[in-house]
Amino acid sequence: MSMHGVRPKMLGFVSEEVSAWLVALVALIAGGLLTALLALATHELYQQQLRQRFELLASERYSRIEERFEDQVQRLDGLRRFFVFANEITLEEFNGYARPLLHRTQAYSWAPRVFAAQRNDFEQRASKALGLRYEILQLTDSGALRASPERPYYYPVLFTQALAWQRQPFGLDLLSQAQRQDTLARASAPGSMAVSAPLTLTDVDPAYARGVLMAAPVFAAQQLAREPQGYVMAVISMRQLMAEGLPSAAQDNLVVRIRDLTGPDTQHEVLFQSDNQGATTTLAASHLLHLADHDYQLDIRPSLAFMQANRSSAVTAVVFLGGLLSLMLSALLFSLFSQRQRALTLVEQRTGELRVSEQSLRNTHNQLRSVLDAATQVAIIATSLRGMISTFNAGAERMLGYTSAEAVGSLTLEALVSPEELQQRARALSVRYGREVSLAQAMFAETIQEGGSEPGEWTLQRKDGSHLLANMLVTAVLDEHGLWVGHLAICIDVTERKRIHDALAARDRLLDKLSAEVPGGIYQFSLRPDGSSCFSYASEGLRDIYEIEPSLLRLDATAVFDRIHPDDLGRVRTSIRYSAEHLTPWREEYRVLLPLAGLRWVRGEATPEPTDDGGTLWHGYVTDISDLKRVEEELRALSVTDVLTGIHNRRYFQERLKAELERAHRDQQDLAVIMLDIDHFKRVNDQFGHAVGDHVLRSLCQRINHRLRRTDVFCRLGGEEFMVLCPGSNVVQAHSLALELWQGLRSVPVEGVGIVTASFGVAGWRPGEGADALLLRADSGVYAAKQGGRDRVEAELP
Repeated sequence: MSMHGVRPKMLGFVSEEVSAWLVALVALIAGGLLTALLALATHELYQQQLRQRFELLASERYSRIEERFEDQVQRLDGLRRFFVFANEITLEEFNGYARPLLHRTQAYSWAPRVFAAQRNDFEQRASKALGLRYEILQLTDSGALRASPERPYYYPVLFTQALAWQRQPFGLDLLSQAQRQDTLARASAPGSMAVSAPLTLTDVDPAYARGVLMAAPVFAAQQLAREPQGYVMAVISMRQLMAEGLPSAAQDNLVVRIRDLTGPDTQHEVLFQSDNQGATTTLAASHLLHLADHDYQLDIRPSLAFMQANRSSAVTAVVFLGGLLSLMLSALLFSLFSQRQRALTLVEQRTGELRVSEQSLRNTHNQLRSVLDAATQVAIIATSLRGMISTFNAGAERMLGYTSAEAVGSLTLEALVSPEELQQRARALSVRYGREVSLAQAMFAETIQEGGSEPGEWTLQRKDGSHLLANMLVTAVLDEHGLWVGHLAICIDVTERKRIHDALAARDRLLDKLSAEVPGGIYQFSLRPDGSSCFSYASEGLRDIYEIEPSLLRLDATAVFDRIHPDDLGRVRTSIRYSAEHLTPWREEYRVLLPLAGLRWVRGEATPEPTDDGGTLWHGYVTDISDLKRVEEELRALSVTDVLTGIHNRRYFQERLKAELERAHRDQQDLAVIMLDIDHFKRVNDQFGHAVGDHVLRSLCQRINHRLRRTDVFCRLGGEEFMVLCPGSNVVQAHSLALELWQGLRSVPVEGVGIVTASFGVAGWRPGEGADALLLRADSGVYAAKQGGRDRVEAELP
């Protein structure tokens, strides 16, 4: 009997045609139920995503506003340190420092403390410095400025730097208004900072007029004082601080409001309110902001723009597509059940196609296996979704010691990782996500990065129990439908590279330790082709040499040149350029002006080498030689000073005479000398003793020193012979000076001895004459004075 002769029945009583309708109806009902569930889940997912997006935007906006508040505090603190470490600040210096700080800030001001007794003098000096009439003023309740009444002391605004040049409040006494006075009182301790209650800013656009005043006290460095020397202030407009750099009202996704928390809840003033319109929703976020000693509440709600940008039609799409799919599925099932023979034929056809595909896949698998086995230096391991190894190439066998037969179908990927390390990472992830994370989840959560492009560093365990360090890149394996069917891990042994890295790190630590023990500082100084410079390496010793953090010098070396004495800076820069151009060793001794140590001498030496970009790199060191310089100066002073009288000796006279003769010859200037010899000095020693003779020499030197000019050089040649070198004086002027010295000696007796006289000889320099000829003529004058009876001044001999 033919198969077509009898119509089969379903369940024994329902014909095949009726059963197709029944299956289609059941499928339609099931599809409708499933569509309803999916629509509900989609709506919940949309609400969750909407909440996450809002929380992300609100957190980012809070962080940005908090950074702006912290930035205001840091800038005002920087201005305070500028006044603390400076002896005296001029208007130009204040403007130069404060002008770059005017970013989201209306103005910066400086108000020094002025006592009542200093008021008139302070107003006169301020008027001269500012170039306008300056007077200490107070702010009335009506907003007008008038002369401040007498107080024990004032804090008037002396310097101010504002965004716009409206009327500046020069001379405004901060103690003249209760709000400002309260702010100063809260900021009276060293290092403190206070913010005023909300106030209306003067001479500011009304839209930006509501703001606060932040003040910081300035105390003298290394001095103990109960009252600050003055206050630095920042005038902050809340609208300017909040709105600048943020999206416009039409494009802003958030509605932001800032309230001042001073006072009762019913009186919390709104300092800033976004101009855009908020959406009707339960989404909201509230944060606490801190500015100096003040607290503010930040309220954030989504705007209409946010709700419109995140509007979703997913629920409608799910209902439409679900219903459509249900109808299509019902029609498909009806077609399948009503045409069974056609379905069987199609199955047979597909079975044949699958066999062909299976054979092609087997061939492709064999080719892939050959490629994987050829990669002997890289371990390639494929796993199922459960982590069971399905592919284990020759590189993995060589690296881990397992054969492919031992690993495939028997081991998981996490079994190849150090258990201690895997457990540690699982615990860390559990703490991070607030739920228990299994070892397998920790394995893939730590290694699968976005796009699968970032390898993770893991400790792998070989078959023999030894360990190796490897970079493991794990990616997801997807089928032709885009479904996740497993994992692919690629491992590279980095044990040797890690060992080299640790060795280099140990070497760097040894270098830092050695450099810390070396007196001074070791450095690498880089001069770039564009003229900029930096210290690519700076040991900790440079902190003591220049009183600068070494980390700051790695970006810019300008701070070091700012420390060099102005008289030495040009010479140092010239020597650096010369060393760079000729690649010669650099060596300089120069002075530095330090904030704490004051004036110090340093010596630097370095060897240059060219760099690939056309710059120059020096390797060198710098040391403090202040003590050595002080000893040199003391030795120099001793070498040119007569021990008995304290005046210059013969050696110094010869050096100065040579230098003055060269200058007189070069500049065609006058020069004269006065030689004197004490009369009968041997008789004083014989009669009164050498101690009295020494007293006579010291007494005469003191009298002569008092009568000489600052440019004259007084020296003792030896015994009772003395010489006065007179730069810029001709012989007539020198003769007049000699007469004055002669009269001063003979007119005042020496205690215990009486009148002591001297014979003087004068000589003026003649063009082309040398030192010996000049001194010989002066000595001849002394000889002539002694021959003429002593106690006289002999004019220049022909």
